[in-house]
Amino acid sequence: MHVKFCGFTQLSDIQTATQLGVDAVGLVFYPPSPRAVTLAQAKTLSAAVPAFVSVVALVVNMSKDELVELANTVPFDIIQFHGDETPEQCEQLASAVNKRWIKALRINTEQHTLDSVRAQIDKFAAVGASSILLDAYHPAAYGGTGQRFDWNLIPQDSSLPIILAGGLDADNVVSTSALPIYAVDVSGGIEQGKGKKDTAKMRAFMKAVKRDRWQNETLSEPSNISS
Repeated sequence: MHVKFCGFTQLSDIQTATQLGVDAVGLVFYPPSPRAVTLAQAKTLSAAVPAFVSVVALVVNMSKDELVELANTVPFDIIQFHGDETPEQCEQLASAVNKRWIKALRINTEQHTLDSVRAQIDKFAAVGASSILLDAYHPAAYGGTGQRFDWNLIPQDSSLPIILAGGLDADNVVSTSALPIYAVDVSGGIEQGKGKKDTAKMRAFMKAVKRDRWQNETLSEPSNISS
């Protein structure tokens, strides 16, 4: 299981997460979000990410000019389109900055079916998405709500690797091991406040995800890191 921690705003939290072994860190470039960072902040944060850990830029309905400026300023690896972008818009925007990309689909348990989720995934797969992220739908927010959707709506035969988000924490992530997913994505479940991560929660989350590898091992506090 691959792990992405998202919504970083502080350098010490980035350092803790990478020492704990995350595969990707997410930076939010959506000003209304309490976890949003400026280009200057993002440049500093991304510089602290070691090789082989991906930096993911989360954007919401961002214009081409804004995305080009972002790509020219901040060294990131993958775009996460988290707004109302169509498959064609995602492909065009990602091509403009020559980046791999994933698309977040907000799943409405009352409206979506397995077939409709599968069909949406297929449309993004057809234009070059690297993965699809499934998150909970909320009428007033594009993500980061801490809510879960019905995991029975995750298709077994997805045409793209699935990243699961929405309401995850150290207690419930263990139950995702049987799901047909490639990775998990967490933000609120490892926080003490919006944009401020909690070292103990990050450690507990990683221990739960990697329980087979870390069985009978107690994680010690990372050295030279302040909580």
